[in-house]
Amino acid sequence: MNVCVLASGSKGNCIYIEGSTGALLVDAGLSGREILRRLEAAGGSADRIEAILVTHEHTDHIRGVDVLARRLGLPVVATRGTLAEYLDHRRGSRKPLQTTACRCGESLSLGDFFIEPFATSHDAIEPCGFCIREHDLEVGCCTDTGEVSPVMLERLRRCDALVIESNHCPEMLKNGPYPAFLKKRIRDVKRGHLSNSACAACLKSLADDLHAVTLAHLSEVNNRPEIALAAAASAGGLGLFAGSIPLRVARQHEITETMQV
Repeated sequence: MNVCVLASGSKGNCIYIEGSTGALLVDAGLSGREILRRLEAAGGSADRIEAILVTHEHTDHIRGVDVLARRLGLPVVATRGTLAEYLDHRRGSRKPLQTTACRCGESLSLGDFFIEPFATSHDAIEPCGFCIREHDLEVGCCTDTGEVSPVMLERLRRCDALVIESNHCPEMLKNGPYPAFLKKRIRDVKRGHLSNSACAACLKSLADDLHAVTLAHLSEVNNRPEIALAAAASAGGLGLFAGSIPLRVARQHEITETMQV
């Protein structure tokens, strides 16, 4: 499997996952045109995409869903809560979309992919992450969550590779320009975003099982790639990931190097 993050951050998110016979998009938070442009630049194929998986209904994850789903004839897969909120506030076209509701903890199949959503902790209606398996390989996508719960951790333990949020440096957030209410929201483990230190703790627990990691959804105000990388690389206290497995940072304005699983 090949995993390429086309965009990651508060201005738009999109992950392209390509297997041996097909491909999936996880979120489509840029314009449809921009996603297709980045997909082509990354060497991906729109014709191979079998569905758009949506983690939650925030604009930076759904901006291009409507256009891409209709243009490419794709089903939109999300939890019932996410679908209801998205469709209720849908902008632009009112043409019918093909939708598939999923339930956290229950797997569904799309082509050769087996997809299992899991609940995340974020200020959305029914947010989720996804574990995506093809044959004997599995990739986890875990962003926009205030915590990685023990239940989430056990599910991610089966993954060979992981795209995981490393949103903010706690000190940068504390001393940064955001108003107090927004800082509180970001720190909230039940509704916020995962910090570098929380991400590192998760990776430390999963270290023996992972073969590749991409850090995602970094704040452009309250984080820096080198800080997030340093936290993740030292997860075991002695440079656990340094030189042992590929460790990448996904960025907002450029395509991330493809993660091969």
